[in-house]
Order: sequence, then structure tokens, then C-alpha cells
Amino acid sequence: MYKTLYGMEEKMIQNIVFDIGNVLAGFAWQDYYRSFGFSEDIFEKLADATVRSDLWNEMDRGKLSDDQLLEGFIQNDPSIEKEIREVFKNIKGIIRRYDYAIPWIRELKSRGYGIYVISNFARKAYEECIEALDFLEETDGGILSYQVKLIKPSPEIYQLLCSRYGLQAEECVFIDDTVKNVEAAIKEGMKGITFHTLDQVKEELEKLLAC
Repeated sequence: MYKTLYGMEEKMIQNIVFDIGNVLAGFAWQDYYRSFGFSEDIFEKLADATVRSDLWNEMDRGKLSDDQLLEGFIQNDPSIEKEIREVFKNIKGIIRRYDYAIPWIRELKSRGYGIYVISNFARKAYEECIEALDFLEETDGGILSYQVKLIKPSPEIYQLLCSRYGLQAEECVFIDDTVKNVEAAIKEGMKGITFHTLDQVKEELEKLLAC
């Protein structure tokens, strides 16, 4: 579909591409770590050695084994080896299900939009948190970073989504909670919305879809 604006034709939005973490499901690492009852000092050390470290991106990239990642986190701070091993034995609670995800996706699909995902996501998180990802069955496809060894904001991951599913970037809007990932999608020709709150995103999305 096209719209005409001041004598020029512009492609309309046909597809909505979602991030997962803190958009369609919660990346609840803080609550997960705190559920072990660690002191605040240990909590901060764990955060620095894992989710705040550069190695976390490599976890999402999917090129390293679980054992390699675990040893890398331990090398970041050997003083909390016991706690790191405890936390990463099974990370089921690190992803939190959002009840609104499936109804939102279904409502958009009922209006004729294609629904896809691009997410930086680790294999371990996918396998151990699958119950929180039930909305994936409602989508038309997507890319999880560990599967393709690419992470956002690399331009190749957006290009791959389009080539894999025959999408035109100009017909897509990308929603993510991280500004640099949205900016990267825009550089590839997509529209972009940074997720702050559900109400805010829905309002901005409807404005784009109405254009």
C-alpha cells in the first residue's frame, strides 16, 4: 500500500518488528538475582561480572558455549565464583512473561499487519525461559541473535530479517527499548519507536499506522 503526500508516494507500514526484552517480555535480571538473597555488595559484583560486562553481548551472539561463558564471568570476578555458578545453573526466572503480549500481537494481526521479532537473545535464556516466550508462536517470524551469530545494533541483523521474510524495510516499524537499536533500524530504512511505556508506544505506533 502507498500513500500520497504532496505529490509523492510513500510506502505505508505493513509490518511491525518487536524487540523482546522489556517490550514483549521482561528482562528481569535484577529481581532474579535478588531472589537468591544475596547482599547488596554481592548483587553489584554479580551485575558487574555478568549483565554489565562486555561478555554479556557475547552470550547473546551465541558463538561461545555455556561453559566458556560461565568461565568468562568467573574470570571477571573470581571472588564470587560460587554465586555466579548458583545464578547460572538455571536462569528460568530471568525472563518475565508479559500478559499483554499475545493480545497486542493478535489485535495487530487482525488488522492485517505482519508481526516479527529481532532480539538479542541467548540460547540458554531461550531454552530455560521458553514458558515466558509463548507469544513467539503468534508471530510471523523473527530472528534471535544466538541463532544467527549477530547482535543489534549490527545492520546485518535488520537486513537479514528483511531478506529472510521478503520484507521491505520502508514498510516496517521497529520497536525496541534501546535507543541505539532503534537508530540502527532507522538507518536501514525502517521507522522506529523507542519503548518507554506500553501506553506511549501504542500511541506512537497508532500515529505511524494512521499515516
